[in-house]
Amino acid sequence: MARIQLYVAAACAVVLALAAPALAGDPDMLQDVCVADYASPVKLNGFPCKANISADDFFFDGLRKPGNTSNAAGSLVTAANVEKFPGVNTLGVSIARIDYAPGGQNPPHTHPRATEIIFVLEGTLEVGFITTANKLFTKTLTKGDVFVFPRGLVHFQQNRGYGPAAVVAGFNSQLQGTQQIAVTLFGATPPVPTDILAKAFRIGNGEVEHIKANFAPM
Repeated sequence: MARIQLYVAAACAVVLALAAPALAGDPDMLQDVCVADYASPVKLNGFPCKANISADDFFFDGLRKPGNTSNAAGSLVTAANVEKFPGVNTLGVSIARIDYAPGGQNPPHTHPRATEIIFVLEGTLEVGFITTANKLFTKTLTKGDVFVFPRGLVHFQQNRGYGPAAVVAGFNSQLQGTQQIAVTLFGATPPVPTDILAKAFRIGNGEVEHIKANFAPM
């Protein structure tokens, strides 16, 4: 009986090992490094590799200072992904800093290509995500706390403290992608037809137009 259980455990381990690459946020790399070549005219899934590289390609100092939170949301995401940090190309990781003014919010959004994990640098945040069964999981975090948001699920962060707050966020993708729910629906270009949104949200056309005005593309 013990031997059968051992075989079953071993089989499960093999299945998980084989499945791991398929579950990763990005495809596996095929060489040591592949620094993104932004100037290349070649279009592919990701970025081509740059020929001449240096240590500077693997360095990013853009997260040192707090972001400017003087905006409607009262928050700012400073991303260190492949679009700004060429050294992470093909490595399947990226990082960001999120700053929040008092009462600031990182509005409900999703990352279609990555799970996100945050570490609170300062402040008090209410965070949460919603499953596909419409169940909300929420928690109040303070300095030093960690929380994870599963890939693709709608999630948010709200500053509940009296001072500024900040987190460092890690992603298992070089470019996680972000879709803010309100902006996606009410600020799309070309716009989503008003009657579709009115029926979906069970409100009038005039209310939809009023909301759209708040999210008009800049």
